[in-house]
Amino acid sequence: MLLEKDEYVEQRFFFKTFLERLDDGYSSQEILRAMKSEVLSTVKLPMAIDYLLAEIKLRGTMSGAMAVMKHYFSPFQTFVVKESETEGGRFDFKTALRILERLAGYMAGDPTPQGVFFYQFETVSRNRLGYDESLGAIAADPMYDDEWTYWINVILRRQLGAVDLAALIYVRSLYYRQRTGDEPEEKILFGEREGRIGWASRGRDPAFLFSALNRHLGYPKVPRPLHIHEEENQIPVLKSRIALLESRVMLLEEQLKGGINLERFYVKEEDK
Repeated sequence: MLLEKDEYVEQRFFFKTFLERLDDGYSSQEILRAMKSEVLSTVKLPMAIDYLLAEIKLRGTMSGAMAVMKHYFSPFQTFVVKESETEGGRFDFKTALRILERLAGYMAGDPTPQGVFFYQFETVSRNRLGYDESLGAIAADPMYDDEWTYWINVILRRQLGAVDLAALIYVRSLYYRQRTGDEPEEKILFGEREGRIGWASRGRDPAFLFSALNRHLGYPKVPRPLHIHEEENQIPVLKSRIALLESRVMLLEEQLKGGINLERFYVKEEDK
C-alpha cells in the first residue's frame, strides 16, 4: 500500500538531511535523535525513527528495522540500505541516501509505475547490486499491481541476460501493438513513448536506453557511484567500525554484570 504524499515529502527531507549531517561529521545516532523532533509529528516517520535509532544502538545498522517496518519502508528502500551496510561492499551508505532521497521526492509528486521501475532498475544496474535479490525487492514494491509483479519477478528474471532489456520493454508496449496489429493476452505495461525508445535502443549500450528514458519520462536521475580513493575513505570507515565495536563491548559488559537493560530501547509514554 502506498503512503500518503506527506510521508514521502518528509522521507525526502529525512534522507537529504541525514546525508548533509553525515558530511558535517555527525554520527548516525546524533542525527536520528535530532531529526525525530524536526519531522512533522502528523506523519508516521517519527515512530519509524525511534525504531531505527534502537536498531542502530543494538546492532549498528538500520536495514533490520526497515525490514520489520514493511508497512512503511518499501522492500526496495530496505534492500538499498542493506546493500550499503554490507561489510566489505563497494556500495556506500551516502550513495544509498542519495538514491532514497530522489526516489522519495519522485513519489511525493506524480509517480508512474514505469518511472519508478526504470529508476529502481537503473539504480541496481549502475551500482552493480546484483539482479537476483534486487528484482524480488523491486517486484514487491506497492507501486506495482499483479501484472507488473509477475512481469518483474518471472518474465524479466527469466529472460534478462538472454534477451535485450530494450526488446523486453518494446514487446510489452503500446507501440508494439500499433506497429504489429497484434492483440497480446498480456497487459500492456509500457506506453507508446517507452516502446518507441525500447525499439530504437535494441542492441545498443543500456546506458543509452536509460538516458533516453530519463529524458522523456522525467523520473529522477540515478546518483552515480562516488569514486573515492581508499585513503580518503579509510577514516570514516574506521570511525564507523569503532562505534560498532564500542556498542558491542557495552552490551557484553552489561551481560557480564547481570543482564542487558532493555528499558533504554523502549519508547517512553511522553514521547509517543
